[in-house]
Amino acid sequence: MHITQGTFSYLPELTDEEITKQIEYCLENNWPLSVEFTDDPHPRNLYWDMWGLPMFDLHDAAGVLMEVNACREAYPEHYIKLNAYDARHTRQTTALSFLVNRPSTEPGFRLDRQEGADRSVRYNLHSYATEQPAGERYGPDNSAASKNQNGKSGKTGKSGKDSQD
Repeated sequence: MHITQGTFSYLPELTDEEITKQIEYCLENNWPLSVEFTDDPHPRNLYWDMWGLPMFDLHDAAGVLMEVNACREAYPEHYIKLNAYDARHTRQTTALSFLVNRPSTEPGFRLDRQEGADRSVRYNLHSYATEQPAGERYGPDNSAASKNQNGKSGKTGKSGKDSQD
């Protein structure tokens, strides 16, 4: 599954050169930038962890990209996004936001249906990533993608059948 959050979510991954062009565009519009990261990409998870402080006084695209790369190095298996803020209307509003890093494996989501009184139907979105504790959600041995919906391992043994832990 490919998480689609942010401005360029339906385009192929941006290269560092393309990210730099977007940073330059933001700086030309006097939009300060900040870097955020998370291991819970649920669409309603609006509060990602901030990498450092917002870069209100930084006016060099190379400096912003350096912060992005430092966050990538520290959290290579997390979602990392770059936010640009527009303060022209005396309040901070997000002018631009896009992902600059993804984990190597994106486990995806499940839609749970709940039927209630009077034939009402509600749906809940369940992120497979949250089946693991924070900080262990993306990794080679603790990947939520290696588990199926029943919580059993999806690894196959020599016989080719699913082994159950």
